[in-house]
Formats: sequence, C-alpha cells, structure tokens
Amino acid sequence: MRSRSLSIAAALALLTSNLAGCGTVNEKLSAGVGDYVPQWAGGLPADAPPRPGTPQYDAYMKERERKRLMPAADREKEEQAQRGGATGTNSAGAVR
Repeated sequence: MRSRSLSIAAALALLTSNLAGCGTVNEKLSAGVGDYVPQWAGGLPADAPPRPGTPQYDAYMKERERKRLMPAADREKEEQAQRGGATGTNSAGAVR
C-alpha cells in the first residue's frame, strides 16, 4: 500500500511541475507571437507603435518628442501636409 501512495504522490508532483512549466513557456511565447498574428485574427493594429527596445521604437519616441515640443499651429500644418492629397483642400467638390 505504501508504494501505491508513493507512486500517486510522484504522479501528482510530475503533473504539477508540467503545469507550472506550461505557464512560463506561454508567458515567454505570448510576448513575441502576438507580433505575427494578422490583425483580422486579433493581432496588433496597423497603427500600433513599435515595441520598446527596438531601433524603430527609439526613432518613434524621438519623433514624438519633436512633435510635442513643436508649437500647436506648426503641428497642425505638418499633419495637414502629411495627409495631403488624401483629404484635399477643397471640400466643396465632395458636397455636390
């Protein structure tokens, strides 16, 4: 009877350690796998900022800081220039 109790305890310990191992693996995988899931399947949206620690993130933060320090009027002009032909300057044509 003692050997049966010992084998049950060993099996429970093995199952518990496997479950704990899955939790740490999933934590590490989920941090990187989300970047590769398409947007339609619940991945990152197209306008999401880059991940911290990458060169793109550093450039993104520098550009964000530059825009923050810029006067509001100049910031609005720059945003309108970036949109450019997408919205157009004359909205009367769209009303017709």
